[in-house]
Amino acid sequence: MEKRILLAIILSFVVVILYQALFMNKPSPPPSEPGKELEVKVKTEKLETPPVKIKKIQKIIPEEEISHVKEEEIIVKTPLYEAIWTNRGGVLKSWKLKRHKDDDGNQLELVSQLAEEIDMYPFYVLIENGDYNSVINNALYKSSKKTIELREGEEGKLEFIYSNGKDIYIKKIFYFNGDDYLVKPEIKVLINGKLEIPQILWGPGLRKISESEKKRKFIGGRNIAVLIGNKVNRVKEEKIKPEENVYLYPRWAAYEDTYFTALFLLDPNRSRARALKIIKDDKAYYFLSVTEPQKAFIGPKEYDALLKLGNQAKKLIKFGFFGWIAEILLRALKFIHKFVPNYGFSIMILTLIIKILFFPLTFSSSKSMAKMQEIQPKIKALRAKYKKAKTNIEQRRKLNEEMMRLYKEHGINPAGGCLPLLIQIPVFWGFFRLLLVSIELRHSPFILWIKDLSVKDPYYVTPILMGVTQYISQKMTPTSADPNQARIMLIMPVIMTLFFMNFQSGLVLYWLTNNILQIAQQYAINKLMKKSKKEKKGKNGGKKKRK
Repeated sequence: MEKRILLAIILSFVVVILYQALFMNKPSPPPSEPGKELEVKVKTEKLETPPVKIKKIQKIIPEEEISHVKEEEIIVKTPLYEAIWTNRGGVLKSWKLKRHKDDDGNQLELVSQLAEEIDMYPFYVLIENGDYNSVINNALYKSSKKTIELREGEEGKLEFIYSNGKDIYIKKIFYFNGDDYLVKPEIKVLINGKLEIPQILWGPGLRKISESEKKRKFIGGRNIAVLIGNKVNRVKEEKIKPEENVYLYPRWAAYEDTYFTALFLLDPNRSRARALKIIKDDKAYYFLSVTEPQKAFIGPKEYDALLKLGNQAKKLIKFGFFGWIAEILLRALKFIHKFVPNYGFSIMILTLIIKILFFPLTFSSSKSMAKMQEIQPKIKALRAKYKKAKTNIEQRRKLNEEMMRLYKEHGINPAGGCLPLLIQIPVFWGFFRLLLVSIELRHSPFILWIKDLSVKDPYYVTPILMGVTQYISQKMTPTSADPNQARIMLIMPVIMTLFFMNFQSGLVLYWLTNNILQIAQQYAINKLMKKSKKEKKGKNGGKKKRK
């Protein structure tokens, strides 16, 4: 039984490592330095869509031109972000988050630096007739505002209009508010009086991934994520195949990395989405394309903000197989953080609560293991008696019968030591995933040298302490293995330490706290069991004297 428990522990961590290696996205390499600028031509394919009634509305196109004489930037400020739009093409040049910083301590920029290299910015527009795309995206639009500054509860609108007075009329309207990261786009394109259904682009890429982030284990790369029905379809940036990555009738589509996203809420009855790969100077640039977006969320993958969006937007956070457990733990962690404004201490408190909740199971497991330890001599005697049980079916049957009789006599459940551990594994996995993907821990300090719970301990102090406490806990826990096997399994703390060296310090802190609590808990259990054993022995001794 002891072998099975130890094997379950080892396999659990092997699964964790293999899962991260195989299924977590790896950072994609940035394109090399751009060479001479060339015209970029994008092939737009006509995709199957529901029938749309197209009306001739030539009267809407004014006879005179509507444009501006020079390029101007329009700044939109809210308590959460500062955005810069340009009237050249009516696109987004910058979107900086005020409450989230990059590794240099500056406001985090979500528009990638690659946009300037290729001269294609978010909200770039493509239509089926590619001959018009260059004009649509390079024309100088007339803008309705020079600056927009919003407080909480306030709303604003930015309007771009362009017409050449002949065959082109374009209106782009963007609605903002001071409460969240939402933008509501309304984009109308008329060519020769015909209402087009344009593709709206986000890209290339999403923000700049710093060199230190690229080196972090399990941070992951960037993806296109699309929700169709109840399933999220993800494709890694570097594996995009435009001819294959076409999605009809999605509920939302997003360009994402581990912590941030540009998410477009769509009409599941009409919209479509696709991943685009544009080659320029032999370098690849990646985009998300959507049609008829209802809203755009450009910001951090905060659980509460995504939950408020509805449409299963919370699925954008990759909580993993036991996602519902991770969500419960995240809510509990955020609740604790309201009273303890340090996520490190919040993790420790939540670990303590989990330990208390699982104490009955742990106590039951320890009792079962202690009883198994007591009857080991009898088990060895039975195995010696039926030493041919491995090859002789009859002997194996008799051995099993006598073993079950022995367990029954001593009130032992053979699965009693293993079952509680298996029940706890989903919680451990949920906590593991929670601490890997939660933006709440990004740049969140703990104490002293741990300045960021989302990165590894720079001096490896906590992983080493975790290994030491793992060793102490293992030595204190009753075992039914023979002495040689027990000594061999003492290598587990070393393996665990090596595993955790490059894990996020928040995750290591959780496991270290868990080990310390396990030591205290095991000490209390051992004392209780020792006391119970003495009382039992005293009662048995009293009975013998009376006889």
